Amino acid sequence: MGTDRDIEIIYRDDDLVAVNKPSGLLVHRSPIDRHETRFALQQVRNQLGQRVYPVHRLDKPTSGVLLFGLSAGIAAGLAAQFAARGVGKEYLAVLRGHCPPAGVVDHPLQDEPDGTARGRAQPPPPRDAVTRYRRLATVEIPLAVERYPQTRYCLVSLQPQTGRRHQLRRHMKHLGYPIIGDAKHGKGVHNRFFQSQYDCHRLLLACVGLQLTHPVSGLPLHLAARLDAAYWRVIEAFAWQAAVPAALHPAAG
Repeated sequence: MGTDRDIEIIYRDDDLVAVNKPSGLLVHRSPIDRHETRFALQQVRNQLGQRVYPVHRLDKPTSGVLLFGLSAGIAAGLAAQFAARGVGKEYLAVLRGHCPPAGVVDHPLQDEPDGTARGRAQPPPPRDAVTRYRRLATVEIPLAVERYPQTRYCLVSLQPQTGRRHQLRRHMKHLGYPIIGDAKHGKGVHNRFFQSQYDCHRLLLACVGLQLTHPVSGLPLHLAARLDAAYWRVIEAFAWQAAVPAALHPAAG
């Protein structure tokens, strides 16, 4: 869960900064968690001793690469890249079951309320939402979490092509392989199993990579975020280390 400790800075220059946001930490103040007092925006500002400007967001339970501009103009330029779908995004997720080796989920999604929208007489139509996925590793354990004597899980790489709210969590549920640790779209029996068996109390979804164009230099910028200890305990328990690029392994010690 997010703490008051310094957030890991994975890239910084005169124009922008990228951090590895912990699971359990909000990006900024939100009506969803009115009583929350810790925010990535505030912590990064305090660490750098200067104002930072949010470019995009990650859900509270999702960890990984979070980008801030160091000026309003830089942040606006970066946000425009996201809006134009010019940023490549990769996530790692642990799913219940063995999903197909690769595929595309093209399933429109209705906007989910975020706590700020007023009630409407008629909801807007669903918006296009596309996610590419690739299975990286599988496991079958000899324990009956549900009705079968064995239980299957898999590790997947997810590349959202659009940016809808909770898109990856909703798409994996639609596919029939919910993400472990998802309290809203997942299965509680599996979430509780990971808590008790692997001491993993987080959503197993992490933004591990962003690929974008630097707004000043125009050069490609590749950002990667390492997995945290709770996520890595699951990787080790299932002997999936070789399926995870070395750049995403936790730091030694």
